[in-house]
Amino acid sequence: MTEPRDVVEQQLTAYNNHDIDAFVVTYAEDVLVLRRDGSRLEGRQALRDTYTRQFAAGRCRAEIVGRLTEGDWVVDHEVAHGLSDEPVRVLVAYRVREGLIDRVEFLG
Repeated sequence: MTEPRDVVEQQLTAYNNHDIDAFVVTYAEDVLVLRRDGSRLEGRQALRDTYTRQFAAGRCRAEIVGRLTEGDWVVDHEVAHGLSDEPVRVLVAYRVREGLIDRVEFLG
């Protein structure tokens, strides 16, 4: 069985490499992403559509400055680069079930 921490690390590596295929396969088909602005992404295809554009720009990168795990949850303290002029600090909670991320909550 794949540990939640390992799944989250795989998606982080794919994100930083701008590899959309490797990124989306770490997520469940019915993934729910709750974004900082209150919007939602529902489903793997919505995730692919949103991040394909972001990855094409080739500027995004996330740096992990802290990580906590408990059961199915992994919470990363991230510094996101390339999304705006200044780095963005955020907490991101990932829930991993059956080896796939099925819920993401961006906090702060």
